[in-house]
Amino acid sequence: MDEHEHDQYVEIPINGILDLHMFSPKDLKTLIPDYIEECRAKNITELRLIHGKGIGNIRRSVHAILERNPMVKSFYLAGNESGGWGATIVLLNIPDE
Repeated sequence: MDEHEHDQYVEIPINGILDLHMFSPKDLKTLIPDYIEECRAKNITELRLIHGKGIGNIRRSVHAILERNPMVKSFYLAGNESGGWGATIVLLNIPDE
């Protein structure tokens, strides 16, 4: 197994909190929709995506991905107690029963 192959697989707990700091920006287009789908499968309908504060490039990318996802009901920057503008709260549509 080469070094790059090992980097491709990271086990992520499906608990509604996703810290994006350990991922490359190019991975977000597939990572976020996949994570949303897994959360919905576990009936988790409120998520916190931690993108960091920085200059806002990751935040803008995350928000663009969320805007295009039909499973997303709404999203907004977290309050100060949940990361402030370094995190986004995502509310998902409730899965059909």
